[in-house]
Amino acid sequence: MTDRTWRRGVLMACASSILFATAIAAQAQAWPVKPVHIVVAQAAGGGTDVLARLVAQKMGESLGQAVIVENKTGAGGVIGTNFVAKAAPDGYTLLMAPTGNMVFAPILYPKLPYAPLQSFVPVSMVATFPLVLVVNASKPFLTAQELIAYMKSNPEKANYGGSGPAFQFAMELFKLQTGTKAQFIQYKGTNEVISAMIAGDLLLSLLDTGPMAAQIAAGRLRALAVTSPQRLASLPNVPTMAEIGMPDLEIQYWAGIFAPAGTPPAVVKRLEGEIQRIVRLPDVAERMTSIQVHPAGSSAEEFATLLASELNRWSAVAKAADIKPNE
Repeated sequence: MTDRTWRRGVLMACASSILFATAIAAQAQAWPVKPVHIVVAQAAGGGTDVLARLVAQKMGESLGQAVIVENKTGAGGVIGTNFVAKAAPDGYTLLMAPTGNMVFAPILYPKLPYAPLQSFVPVSMVATFPLVLVVNASKPFLTAQELIAYMKSNPEKANYGGSGPAFQFAMELFKLQTGTKAQFIQYKGTNEVISAMIAGDLLLSLLDTGPMAAQIAAGRLRALAVTSPQRLASLPNVPTMAEIGMPDLEIQYWAGIFAPAGTPPAVVKRLEGEIQRIVRLPDVAERMTSIQVHPAGSSAEEFATLLASELNRWSAVAKAADIKPNE
């Protein structure tokens, strides 16, 4: 190969790269030119689905294209999540995912067909929600400390319930932090856990505040602490975990928008801005408050950092507590 031929090849390769980059930038600038699909790996009507539809409605109004929510359920959320992981990275197929899909499932099942940090670009966190430590209101425990003392004295009588790994991980962290023991009982849904709590079949549970609020207000369940950084407006008399001396039990679960890895940065940036705008809208914030979640609207970089931190945190908990999949 002559020096001239080599130089010509280099110039052609550079020109091709520039043309490709220019085409990608133009495509991102034009986005969207067709409907956008937001996939939810959970059933219609649940909290993640409600958030996706809120975002879709407002996003469609500003983008001038239909934004369609599709529920692709099955295999504990794996089917819908993997569908988006394998989709074209063009900004037209997105995922609204909760912590469970992106953190707990990969920890419990390391051979999943997707990897949260490699298969996706975190776009923006949409909402967060804390958990509340509850007992049956007929129990004599008025504080978390009284409950913990009972659990230490009666480990054979301590049990808790949950409908998925998110609640199991939280309670196992509670046990590690308090030096207590309690048997985990798996339920199909949060409503079943609540029924078991009311019936007195479970000693305690750490659950999201939304489904618990009515039962706490009705006096059937008693809230002893919340895992949020500050007290909740809906439970102003309930202390935070930090206030009762357990700051490491601050837990904020979340739901957010993800795009397939390789999605053009300009498209990700525009989506990020859309989410941040939408969660600040008064009617959206009001709707979120009604289902006991809190608007977030993080940057893509903040969301990616959080995801990596959550994977590290909960992987350590799984190892320390020897959490195994509930087959």
